Amino acid sequence: MTGSRWTSLGAIFCLFSVAFGAFAAHGLDRVFVEKYAGRTREVGGQTLPLATKFLNDFKTGAEYQMYHGLGLIAVGLILDRRPSRAARIAAWMFAAGIVLFSGSLYILTLTGVTKWGAVTPFGGLAFLVGWFFLSLAAMGKAADVVRASPDLEH
Repeated sequence: MTGSRWTSLGAIFCLFSVAFGAFAAHGLDRVFVEKYAGRTREVGGQTLPLATKFLNDFKTGAEYQMYHGLGLIAVGLILDRRPSRAARIAAWMFAAGIVLFSGSLYILTLTGVTKWGAVTPFGGLAFLVGWFFLSLAAMGKAADVVRASPDLEH
């Protein structure tokens, strides 16, 4: 994908992050209170209502989606200026991380199916890999080592 397409996708992820954050702030709390009434979860040595825990988790998904949507915009701008395999890897990792990390948190909290929590760390790992490759892309010539790796453009 071109840099401008990654920038556009990043902006779309940011748009939905704002929408999901607004959804969480203006109504999701009531849905969760009804859906998870009387259920609790132990977190950091404290017992919290499950509705509170899940609302915080949903908001974390929206927050990380925003951060990485902005990261994707940065990658798109770098790709337009100085294309590199490292930047393309970073873009794919940020997109995958948003889908896996934020997506799993959204699904987990909305459905109550806690098995989705097993997917979340893979998204977090994708985010870390994305930031690593973005750092290589930002260094420019130092990222030439990555260019020698197998083709990841397609």
